[in-house]
Amino acid sequence: MNYFPQPINFNIFTTLKTYDILNTIASIISTLSTEEKQSFVATLKRKNKRNDTKNIQLFKLLDTQPNLKELDLLLYKKPAKGAFHALCKRLHDSLIDFIATQSFEEETSEEMEVMKQLLASRIFFEKKAYKIALKTLKKAELKAKKYDLYSILREIYYTKIQYAHLDKTAPLDTIIQVFRENQQALEQEENLNLCYATLQEQLKKAPKNIQALLHETFQKFGIVIDQDMTFRSLYKVLEITNQVAYMQRNFHTFLPFVETTYQQIEHKNAHAHKHLYYHIQILYYVANSYFRNKNFEKAATFLQLMLAQMQEQDAKYHKRFLPQYTLLKAFIFNYQGEAAKAIQLLTDIDLNRHKEQIGYVLDLQLALIVCHFQQSEYTKALELHRALYHSDTWYAEKANIPWVVKKNLIEILLYIATDAIDLVDARVQSFRKKHTTYLKNRKAQHVLDFLSLAIQYYLQKDQAASLVPKIENTFKNLPDQEDIFVISFYAWLIAQTTNTDIYTTTLALIDQ
Repeated sequence: MNYFPQPINFNIFTTLKTYDILNTIASIISTLSTEEKQSFVATLKRKNKRNDTKNIQLFKLLDTQPNLKELDLLLYKKPAKGAFHALCKRLHDSLIDFIATQSFEEETSEEMEVMKQLLASRIFFEKKAYKIALKTLKKAELKAKKYDLYSILREIYYTKIQYAHLDKTAPLDTIIQVFRENQQALEQEENLNLCYATLQEQLKKAPKNIQALLHETFQKFGIVIDQDMTFRSLYKVLEITNQVAYMQRNFHTFLPFVETTYQQIEHKNAHAHKHLYYHIQILYYVANSYFRNKNFEKAATFLQLMLAQMQEQDAKYHKRFLPQYTLLKAFIFNYQGEAAKAIQLLTDIDLNRHKEQIGYVLDLQLALIVCHFQQSEYTKALELHRALYHSDTWYAEKANIPWVVKKNLIEILLYIATDAIDLVDARVQSFRKKHTTYLKNRKAQHVLDFLSLAIQYYLQKDQAASLVPKIENTFKNLPDQEDIFVISFYAWLIAQTTNTDIYTTTLALIDQ
């Protein structure tokens, strides 16, 4: 009997690690735009000291054919697991370094500049260059105050207190007072973050009364909407409200709250340029709230304000916000009766330039499918739908489950519209198996009810007229302020059973 253990095959562990790194690299590459890929390759060329370095070759292979096997044989013309693993690790590290460096270059320079000034002042203190240290620290403080950088201000005040005995221009009591005022402002921001995290956690449990939860959580963390709140805090409040309204499918109830919050921002417009990122995002939330409440004119007004801010400071944030701006602009066009403009807008945007915002990219793709569907352009809609070739698990991770539900539902309707009998049955069974429990837990029974009516129509097309009273009754029992997209789905069903145009019926129901 052999009492000695078999030798460990370390190649197995190396292969597993290499496989993980390859998957990570492929995922990172998929987030890069065409311009970023070109820039990364140029960076590698500059850094490569030898002509036989294979990192660019590996990068291009993973970019174009991420599922290739035996890459070590392809690159080295022989088995080379160890060398290939090292190459993968270097490419991974180079990608992380490139993305981080690029982020620093594109990031607003205010925080970085203040941090540099703070660190420089501390070095000057250590070198006993007190005059220049105090002067540099003062510059850092003024800039940090200007941009409400409370966490950095705390570090600045720690430093000021530490060296207060060297500063004859600022009494210690004064420094302590501003330090405490900053602490209060920082505490408010921290409480808002805690509030946001708590709500996110509670929303996963599908609470019965979300509005009560919102009120209780705000009260728990002492969140009061007033003029003292910063742009960043007000943005966070609107982000929370927008998500809660989305979860409840009730943008109507939350609109007054959104309007009240925005009134606080109007008082701060003189300082809006200092908080451009948050100001743009706030304008988007307000525009979206009006759109969801079918006030398309006001939505368009705020969207125009958003676009104007996107052009500020040399269009600093134009690319960052273009996908969500385009999405909302297209929806407004579509529901104002200008479907051709909506389709053109959604068709023209270069999605490859915005891969890092995959959630909005997927929303834009689905929106275009729906627009073609509403125009009864089923062949085109199906062609676009088939381009969404990833698994539902992948889409749930990149977007969310509601997005997957909409994607699967529109697919069923497209197969019904094109009379694809076998596919309809298979997709309906799959939909119910995957989503019934989720929809019931989320109090979205209306989706299952709609699907049942759609299937009844499909099975009884020759008796479609007899279904009209049942469909109209179900539609009337929806809340008065039902979500605009839910209304759009019912519009298709009503149009089918009454033999009317889908788009015209949709606009009529929205207007009604």
